[in-house]
Amino acid sequence: MKRPPIDKTKMRFSFTYVAAALALLFLLQGIIGSAPPATVPYSRFQTMLEQGQIEEALIGATSIRFKLRADAPVPDDLRKMIERGQPLAARWTGAEPERLFEVNRLPNIDDNTLLEQLTQKGVIFAGRIENTFWRDLLFAWILPIGILMAVWSFAARRLTQGGIGQALTLGKNRARIYSEQDIKVRFDDVAGIDEAKSELLEIVQFLKAPERYRLLGAQIPKGVLLVGPPGTGKTLLARAIAGEAAVPFFSISGSEFVEMFVGVGAARVRDLFEQAKTKAPCIVFIDELDAVGKSRSAAPAGFGRHDEQEQTLNQLLVEMDGFDPSAGVILLAATNRPEVLDPALLRAGRFDRRIVVDMPDLRGRVKILQVHLRKVRYASGLNVETIASRTPGFSGADLANLVNEAALLAARHGKQHVEQAEFEEAADRLTAGIERRSHVLSDSEKNIVAHHEAGHAIVAALVPNADPVHKITIIPRMLGSLGYTMQLPVEERTLQSKPELEDRLAVLLGGRAAEELAFGRITTGAHNDIERATQIARHMVWEFGMSDKIGPLSFVTSERGRYMRGIDGLAGRDLPVSEATAEMLDAEVAVLVRRAHARAGELLAANRAGLARLAAVLRERETLEGEDLKRVLADAVSTSDGGASAVAPSAAAPAPGRRAAS
Repeated sequence: MKRPPIDKTKMRFSFTYVAAALALLFLLQGIIGSAPPATVPYSRFQTMLEQGQIEEALIGATSIRFKLRADAPVPDDLRKMIERGQPLAARWTGAEPERLFEVNRLPNIDDNTLLEQLTQKGVIFAGRIENTFWRDLLFAWILPIGILMAVWSFAARRLTQGGIGQALTLGKNRARIYSEQDIKVRFDDVAGIDEAKSELLEIVQFLKAPERYRLLGAQIPKGVLLVGPPGTGKTLLARAIAGEAAVPFFSISGSEFVEMFVGVGAARVRDLFEQAKTKAPCIVFIDELDAVGKSRSAAPAGFGRHDEQEQTLNQLLVEMDGFDPSAGVILLAATNRPEVLDPALLRAGRFDRRIVVDMPDLRGRVKILQVHLRKVRYASGLNVETIASRTPGFSGADLANLVNEAALLAARHGKQHVEQAEFEEAADRLTAGIERRSHVLSDSEKNIVAHHEAGHAIVAALVPNADPVHKITIIPRMLGSLGYTMQLPVEERTLQSKPELEDRLAVLLGGRAAEELAFGRITTGAHNDIERATQIARHMVWEFGMSDKIGPLSFVTSERGRYMRGIDGLAGRDLPVSEATAEMLDAEVAVLVRRAHARAGELLAANRAGLARLAAVLRERETLEGEDLKRVLADAVSTSDGGASAVAPSAAAPAPGRRAAS
């Protein structure tokens, strides 16, 4: 069992409190153990001495204690004084009060006269040495030292919390250190990225049994770079490696190295690697490596350059060259922008291995959902494959959010288990936004939206390469859409042909074509459809070489990572081209979009009655999905071979789809 860390500040205060309490106890013990006698005025003492009533006297430096004779009467006023100064034990037992009194000596009085009087009256007297050791110790040493220590500790704590304390620890690394007992994540908790796990399993085996590799002369990679979009589980995968290997785990973000003071980041890098070497074997994980590892040649000297970041990167390169991986220190890093990293980081001998953590496919999403479903109570008949098919393009973090959102909806509905309906609703909320029931459309707007969405659905049912329609709704959503048409791909595809892309363009422009056909005018409702259609057409012409006039030429440079999937994720940068070429490219893009728009209009014109029937059903019911949608859509479209096959149920598991309408 791991012991909690010792707080040295609390220990200092505890010792101070204990010392002060002991000193106070000794002082009180001396006071309470022998209660002082009653004090009388000096004139009364002089009278008692002259009358011969005093039997004994103890002369101290500042006071005189004396005792009355046994036969001397005790006046009533002195008896009351005795009772007030009497010890508690005497009061409880009812004992006779002692005849003991005390008088304070007058200053500057000759002692010889007092001694002569005591001798004449036959008083037995002696000197009394007062025991002030504990009092002097308390007031001269313990209390002053205790006060100084309390003030010093308070000031040190305030300085540590403020800027001075931070300045004193600027060079210390801020990595969060987890021991092997603290890490509970294992490979079983990371799903959907089996290829990445199989590559990283080698590191786990090396940390567990390094002799196996040393015998063969093999060296484990110094650095492993995890590359992938946000939310795919790069940090979780790094923790799982440490959990499987049962080694300490250092976790720090790249932005935590860089400060306003030049040289601080480099000092933190040195401190991080020094600590890691003392904890070896261990894993050092740097998240968001691009924050500190950007290319040094990206900006010219003196213009947009960051000296602190450059020094930090240089120190990181030096440390990676200096440490021996056979010692058991493995450096992991993660980024979603590998194209901006400095080439010196990526060369052999530093980050030797790059592992792509891709977006999960259908099977991966099923496994990820099964992992997250362990934490919720769900119904026994839940179809995980259907949920996974509804979420193409979802990362692991998105799927975790989906499960949590479904559980919240089930709790809101007062259910004991999370059912399929909650997952369907959660998927809609994450892809299209929350329903805006308070936003009531007028009858004319509702009619336009119904025809718009019906146009998308009918064109998707008629073109041969479109994905089947899964759901149509005209309920406004929080993300700005007044309705949407969801298509479910029968299978996930990495490559897309030109006919498939042309069919996507026709489906996207089906809403605009339906508005023109039904009302003879256009609205702003198709702005998102037009934007997406133009983007697809531009990729087809500029990058994929799908223009008959231009041919197989590419006018885009793409430094995008290989983890990007599908044309929706392309992030190219346009190269400078001549004005004539640019005009030709733009003209070809316009040709593709106009051709798809004309095609959608022709299909809808041939099925104008079906468009009206489907729009009427949507106005009445607002949402269509499942078997009701298939039946209504089959009745709306023509009975040609293309239409019949497009709406027929697929034997494959339906996959969630892209939104075809705004």
